[in-house]
Amino acid sequence: ESDTASEISFQFNKHKKTPSIGSHSSDMASVSSVSGSVLSVYSGDFGSVDAQGTVEFALDYDEKNREFQVHVSQCRDLAVVDEKKGRSDPYVKTYLLPDKARMGKRKTSVKKRTVNPIYNEVLRYKIEKMVLLIQKLNLSVWHNDPLGRNSFLGEIEIDLASWDWSNRKLNWYPLKPRSLSAVNGVDHRGVMNLSIKYVPPGSLGPKNPPSGEVHIWVKDVKDLLQLRPSGVDSFVKCYVLPDTSKKSYQKTRVIKRDTNPVFNHTIVYDGFHTEDLKDACVELTVWDHEKLTNHFLGGIRLGLGTGLSYGISVDWMDSTQEEVAFWQEMMSAANEWIEGLLPLRSL
Repeated sequence: ESDTASEISFQFNKHKKTPSIGSHSSDMASVSSVSGSVLSVYSGDFGSVDAQGTVEFALDYDEKNREFQVHVSQCRDLAVVDEKKGRSDPYVKTYLLPDKARMGKRKTSVKKRTVNPIYNEVLRYKIEKMVLLIQKLNLSVWHNDPLGRNSFLGEIEIDLASWDWSNRKLNWYPLKPRSLSAVNGVDHRGVMNLSIKYVPPGSLGPKNPPSGEVHIWVKDVKDLLQLRPSGVDSFVKCYVLPDTSKKSYQKTRVIKRDTNPVFNHTIVYDGFHTEDLKDACVELTVWDHEKLTNHFLGGIRLGLGTGLSYGISVDWMDSTQEEVAFWQEMMSAANEWIEGLLPLRSL
């Protein structure tokens, strides 16, 4: 792949609000179901129950299968959610932080009508040991509500870098109120240095360019998470949402063994109308390249952050204040490169 320039045509007309063709409904469905963001660790928490009780579990790492195992045994003296009926329907949920987006959640079965549930279940993560050691385990207990109004019952957070891996025994731990690190997801993932500009149609001469263009110049990234002693083998992916097709997808080359990679890669998307800029979102994500799977390191989303795209509510229109200001400056300064340093974040 060229490291100097990529060019791709991007057509927005199929996302207009007013239906005009028979295939429109399927197009709109694909827009509204675009993936790319992860719900909060505490999504669906409507409860106001004080955390109490204890949870018994054990941790182990299976070197042969390269698998992290959380053996959830049982809980005792959990808070009662439904006081009228004197019941709770608890289950246990785990995340690996800060990278809950990549590793996802694991959860046990639900035990009904008990504040002393017994699970004896193993929650498993396929993950390299050196990657695991820069994570934290967030284990939380929840009351399951049929309507999705789940209530938080308590949690414990463990720094796996300092965990005693010779300890494979079941132990009891007190459940605590929510921790700020898990609620806010505050973590340092590095900083991306980039420039962008918008070239309106016909701004360089008659019919030049024939359609609007967004130019994205990915210069370098600093202070990436170091996943292995040799550094990290990173590359950058780019999409212009709501399009997640192969036409929209671009990526840089892989820079090996460097936590401060220099990409110097330019991408050009044409097919823009000026009014599309308020509904589109440029998503740039940084990944660690491995043979079997790529690991998400962090990303940015450049847009207006309105939560809407072509009149549809979408979770990826979630740009931070810095990202919104960067995009707005580009919109107001046609044909000018806008430079910026933006922090990478979880998406």
